[in-house]
Amino acid sequence: MGRYLALRVAQAVWVLWAAFTVSFVVLYLLPADPVSIAAGGAESGSPADPAAIAELQARYGLDQPLWQQYWTALGHAVRGDLGHSIGTGQPVTEAIGAALPSTLGLAALTLLFAILGGAGLACAATATRRPWLRNLLAALPSFGVAVPTFFTGLVLLQLFSFQWRLTPAFGGHGFSGTVLPALTLGLPIGAVIAQVLTAGLESTWRQPFVDVALAKGGSRWWVRRKHVLRPASVPAFTIAGVLVGNILAGAVVVESVFARPGVGRLTQSAVLDQDIPVVQGIVLLSAAVFVTVNLIVDLIYPLLDPRIADRGTATGTTTLNATEEVAARA
Repeated sequence: MGRYLALRVAQAVWVLWAAFTVSFVVLYLLPADPVSIAAGGAESGSPADPAAIAELQARYGLDQPLWQQYWTALGHAVRGDLGHSIGTGQPVTEAIGAALPSTLGLAALTLLFAILGGAGLACAATATRRPWLRNLLAALPSFGVAVPTFFTGLVLLQLFSFQWRLTPAFGGHGFSGTVLPALTLGLPIGAVIAQVLTAGLESTWRQPFVDVALAKGGSRWWVRRKHVLRPASVPAFTIAGVLVGNILAGAVVVESVFARPGVGRLTQSAVLDQDIPVVQGIVLLSAAVFVTVNLIVDLIYPLLDPRIADRGTATGTTTLNATEEVAARA
């Protein structure tokens, strides 16, 4: 287990370094000039003051060679310093820290809706003995995945905010202001969980040990809860960990539709202003969230199936590879 843990931590560190390096190279090689935008030249349509541009380039180290900028930024990032926003001069960590609580609340409620909705739909679809109802419930996840997030958000806004006036339309706070964005973001994630869990429940139910448990007198509900649900939930649990990274990506669309403050809105404004330090800080935050969640999943996964630790140590299989394997099998 110690070797398994060390391997997973090393992989997490490598992913963070790769995310930082790739984002740095891509962002700093773009033809855009964030300094000119910050100096006001792009907004006014006239050339910016060369002295102001030179002063900003020297302040943010953009007058140095690219390799020197990279090593300086990497050294600061290791110490937790992500630099300063070119547009506002605010430290990137402070800008992200101010926007993060709203997005964390949205992400927590999204995961709750996705897990409860996806698991409930999968259990209902596999528990019913009516073929027409089973087929109907099994088809709903595909519909949830296919519908675009922004369309779902607009429909929910029209119904719950404009027609029924149950929740605030834009910029709401607390549970009433978060429930519609969380539903919008949680529907496609819950649909994927429902698809994988349904396949896992149906596959596990056909295993020989289920016939043995039923032959010993166990009821269908007891056998399903005691013997089927745990092994069947392993693929869905793994994919749920992978899908957590999609929440930050979906927050950009959802927070824009519902005019909510958060990391998504901060990302939108940073991209429009081409504020490279802020964009790179958000990319690094997304990578850190992704590897942390999947590291936790990696550590819990062997507790559900001890064979995973042996296979991961022997072959170096990552969580994503395991997810692809179980999803293909399902």
